[in-house]
Amino acid sequence: MFTNFPFFPEQASAQAAQVDGIYFFMLAVTAFFSLLIAGLVVLFAIKYRRRHDEEVGVAIHGSLVLELLWTIIPFLITMVMFAWGAKVFFDIYRPPAGAMEVYVVGKQWMWKAQHMDGVREINELHVPVGRPVKLIMASEDVLHSFYIPSFRVKADVVPGRYNHLWFTATKPGRYHLFCAEYCGTKHSGMIGWVYAMEPNEFQAWLGGGDTTQTPAAAGAKLFEDFACSSCHRGDALARAPELKGLFGKSVELQGGGTAVADESYIRESIVQPQAKIVNGFPPIMPTFQGLVSEEQLLQLIAYVRSLGDAAPTPGRTTQAPGKD
Repeated sequence: MFTNFPFFPEQASAQAAQVDGIYFFMLAVTAFFSLLIAGLVVLFAIKYRRRHDEEVGVAIHGSLVLELLWTIIPFLITMVMFAWGAKVFFDIYRPPAGAMEVYVVGKQWMWKAQHMDGVREINELHVPVGRPVKLIMASEDVLHSFYIPSFRVKADVVPGRYNHLWFTATKPGRYHLFCAEYCGTKHSGMIGWVYAMEPNEFQAWLGGGDTTQTPAAAGAKLFEDFACSSCHRGDALARAPELKGLFGKSVELQGGGTAVADESYIRESIVQPQAKIVNGFPPIMPTFQGLVSEEQLLQLIAYVRSLGDAAPTPGRTTQAPGKD
């Protein structure tokens, strides 16, 4: 429905039809009531106009039925919009399990992407058709916004935190990529292309791409370079929490409360280690704010995610990283 509608980008993702559906529904409701109200204003202005100077209008005492109608009908229409919009919102912002993940970093004035196999791209993003793709995004400097019009997806890329965006491309082709948030003097040049490819073509491209270390391997090297393993170890000499099997689990904090060890939590653990202290460990970890870039933070997170399940340690509960 509404495919190749004039002046609209083509629908090239599974999300595009949902977004267009609610958009055109709201546009149709707005147009209908705008024309209805404007028409009634003109009709009543002509029908009930004063025909001579001495004419006095007839008193109107109102109608309960009419009052109920123009209250209940708009209410029902707005509830339909709300329910429909909420469904589309949750579908768009809840990526499915098993989606292919790509790290994306916004920087004045470019987009940098790295696939889990280590392939890097600048102002380009290659994805397979028919497979959900989840972008884990961060900014190195100011607020950006990752926007693919043909996919009908957009998400802000905010300094100091991570944001997610996902889509499923449905048509092979090349599609515009924009920054949709003013980010400086060269904002208009922060553009690129998304290439949707058939799965076999994507695998061939991935195999022939400019492959460096995978994010997890690069994170493991950073982990050793910063001597993190001297504290984050799984034996009795550990001075910091064990990291194996940590990602996605709930950890206990000093003073009560818990936190989920997701991307944002692990990032905070590295740059602001005193923000949330893990129960059972002293607050001895130094901050790495300014010592690691956003790309390196994403690599460290990828390494923590790659560690797998933790081996149970007698008498100790698995804790979070960096909250020493």
